[in-house]
Parts: sequence; C-alpha cells; structure tokens
Amino acid sequence: MRILVTNDDGFHAAGLQALWQSLEGLGEVWVVAPDRERSGVSHSITLHSPLRIHRQGERAFTVDGTPADCVYLAANHVLREAPPDLVVSGINHGPNLADDITYSGTVAAALEATMLGIPAVAVSLCVRSRTADFSASARFTRSVVRGLERHRLPAGVLLNVNVPEASDGASYRITRQGRRSYGREVIANTDPRGRPYYWIGGDEQAHEDRPGSDANAVNDETIISVTPLHLDMTHDPTREAMLRWDLPGAVLRGSER
Repeated sequence: MRILVTNDDGFHAAGLQALWQSLEGLGEVWVVAPDRERSGVSHSITLHSPLRIHRQGERAFTVDGTPADCVYLAANHVLREAPPDLVVSGINHGPNLADDITYSGTVAAALEATMLGIPAVAVSLCVRSRTADFSASARFTRSVVRGLERHRLPAGVLLNVNVPEASDGASYRITRQGRRSYGREVIANTDPRGRPYYWIGGDEQAHEDRPGSDANAVNDETIISVTPLHLDMTHDPTREAMLRWDLPGAVLRGSER
C-alpha cells in the first residue's frame, strides 16, 4: 500500500512527524506537506502564482502552497506513475470538530484526495496548549489505516478523526458532525505607523449538545470521534420541496427527482 501523508501545520510539525513514524511498516509512506503552517486555509488552491516543490528526503517533499495543493501535486505529479492508495492528513495540533471542518486545511487535504478518488482520513488532536503528546492519536491512526486495508470507504466519503488529549488511543465512537459557536469579537488596534488592523476569530467557543455528535464525544465523553463525511452537500428535503415552488417569471424544466 502506498500512503501519502500531509497536513496544514507544516512539514516540520510534531504531529506530522509522529504520524509519519507511526505509519512506517504499513506500506510505502510518502510525505508531501506545506513548507510552513497553513492552518485555516480551508480548501483553497493556488491558481495565480507558481508552486515550488523541494525534496526533503527520499520520499519526502515540501510545497510552498496549501494542503489541497500538496495533495493535488502529489497525486498528479510527484506520484503520477503510481498514485497513493490512501491519504492521511494530520495529525493536526488542535480540534477539527463540527463547523471547524469548513475552515480546516487538515480536512481539506482529505477532501481533495476524496475528490481525486483516493480514500482519505483527516486526524486531529484536540489540544490547545503549545506542547502536545501525539502518541495516542498516532496509535489510533495506525489502527484506522489497518482497518481500511479490510474495509473500503464508499466513493465520495472520507473519515474525520478527533482525538481527545486524555485519550487512551483505543476507545472510539462513530459520530456525526456537530455544531459549534464561535466568538464574534473583532479586536481593533493600531500599528506603529498609525494604521488600523484587526484580529478576528475569538477564542470563545462552545458546542451544541447534540447526542451522537463529534463535539459531544470529544468534549463531554473524552472519547475519540470518527465521523464519515460526504462530498455531496445537496440537501435533499429542500430540493424536493423546491420542485413545488412557484418562482414568478421563471419556468421549472423537468428536474430529476
């Protein structure tokens, strides 16, 4: 099995190094990761400037782009002759729960792989402190990869794994995406040249109490959350309802049910 490892914290991040080491022996591990931190870039790709790839080892490269860029270049250039059988993104230093997945570069790398038809897993350690022990999350990721050798993910589906800081690296729950709320504070200040600047994305966060959700599992039960995510974001109930809508001045033409 050929495994591609990437992340959004950058090539030298401790989480990526722990993941890389934990997957050795399960197959041929390749690393193509951003050359620096790219947290919060979501699924952005670089279209208006060139990308540069730098070799860091026999099967290791950095890219001066986003996590999605890394997966795209790995699958379509670096490993073009023999694309990866699996992409594992992480281990992120911080949670990617609930609405976090909208912003997450870690999850976006797995999404990009899924769009390319490659099974993928995104892994995050839910810790905010500067120091983190990635050993439990690395062990669990190894278990997931071994499981995927036996069980095939459906087309268009990826796994989003979140590991609590106090996890034993073994106990987990299959969950659904939850909901979180974020602080709306905007901090305004002035730089030394008198120009205004702003910080967004306050630290105040809370999750809705949704039984079976990823946020409940990690925050309330201190258990690993594994959530299958699907590329198709169509909301079928609303789509069905819209077939009965009347839009003045417009004509509905034979939409498929």
